[in-house]
Amino acid sequence: MKKFMDENFLLQNKTAEELYHTYAKNMPLIDYHCHLSPKQIAEDYQFKNITDAWLAGDHYKWRAMRTNAVPENFCTGDATDFEKFQSWAATVPYTVRNPLYHWTHLELQRYFGIDELLSPATAESIYQSCTEQLQSPAFTVKQILRKMNVSLVCTTDDPVDDLRYHIQIQQDGFEIPILPAFRPDKAMDTGNPENFIHYLQQLEAVSNIGISDFSDYLKALKNRHDFFAANGCVISDHGLEEIYAENFSASEIENIFDKLRVGKILNPMEQAKFKSALLLHFAEWDHEKGWVQQFHLGALRNNNERMIKRLGVDTGWDSIGDFSQAKSLAKFLSRLDAENKLTKTILYNLNPADNALFASMAGNFNDGSVAGKIQYGAAWWFLDQKDGMVKQLNALSNMGLLSKFVGMLTDSRSFLSFPRHEYFRRILCNLFGKEIEQGELPNDKIWMGKIIQDICYKNARTYFGWEKITSEVH
Repeated sequence: MKKFMDENFLLQNKTAEELYHTYAKNMPLIDYHCHLSPKQIAEDYQFKNITDAWLAGDHYKWRAMRTNAVPENFCTGDATDFEKFQSWAATVPYTVRNPLYHWTHLELQRYFGIDELLSPATAESIYQSCTEQLQSPAFTVKQILRKMNVSLVCTTDDPVDDLRYHIQIQQDGFEIPILPAFRPDKAMDTGNPENFIHYLQQLEAVSNIGISDFSDYLKALKNRHDFFAANGCVISDHGLEEIYAENFSASEIENIFDKLRVGKILNPMEQAKFKSALLLHFAEWDHEKGWVQQFHLGALRNNNERMIKRLGVDTGWDSIGDFSQAKSLAKFLSRLDAENKLTKTILYNLNPADNALFASMAGNFNDGSVAGKIQYGAAWWFLDQKDGMVKQLNALSNMGLLSKFVGMLTDSRSFLSFPRHEYFRRILCNLFGKEIEQGELPNDKIWMGKIIQDICYKNARTYFGWEKITSEVH
């Protein structure tokens, strides 16, 4: 019987072990999509304790705690930090077979050198040990990034963000690039006219452009797109239920905007047409600048109205949606391709029923200009676990070129989440190792090792154009 989470965790044969330890383990990390705080990086934040580092803002853990009958006061309320940690420690033994069980113990090992299982019996000693280490000079946010061999980070930023912290990080000369990503979801959120009007006011202030019609709105958003580019941005990101690709006329969009600007409620088709128009403009700007556009599709967000009113969004009340994705996605990509305005694109799905759909859709628009121009992105959110990763890797292998895949990301708000890259790498190496030993792949470890290193690091480095600002690895 293998020891739990030893050095060969998830590696089920000798070939997998060799591939991981020789080729994957020591590769730097490019985290090209996450929700880390640039403010905490700029200020080189030092966490008060393990609860501050681990539980604040982590809706994955909150969902598990709620399911384990932990009252909300110990998740997002005013219980003490130690009481919240005790509640999490009491929950962890019940998370077996949930990825949180693996992530929790990987993070304890990799950051703090703790091999004990977290439970009520070990909660106090682990809390004290982690908190003591977090208070040392070796555990500031910047030191954590160095410790985890991070080569580059892309945060997720609204167009109205002034990027002051990204600018400060650059001016301070921090050696790890921390770059913004342009995420204009709020600019497309037409469901609440009051919120939209407030967003318009923010956009006017930050762009210094008065907005009286749709043309002004585009000018202001383009101003922010240009500003992001001037500060190192090469990625846009969109978190949508589905792609919008309705036909529309310029006059229709002007009229729809005029309704929004005075607080009128739009019908569903008006909302879809407005979003369709904006998506095309964003995509064209991305193409002009050679950016990569990312589409995270399929989440059904903010389902629990009572708790959203109490706690706000991003507090753990989202789930997988069952939207019809294929036709609108194909129409959107084809429209851009026909006008030679389709930039490099990464497609992520949240519904596992759409794996083959997304993997095959990417192949429709690869044109030979760039290796893996249209990517089927990493297993995301509810699929970000062993089963989801294997299925994503298999779908991509079956319908595309796994060898050109840009690899893993954390999609996390936590600076303790970088072992998710390790988790992915172990699963990837085990997949190759099993098929080599079964005779399904050749026993050419040098070539297979190259492919693995490409997926873990090198493909992303090249795809995003970061060769000059990240480490070269041979």
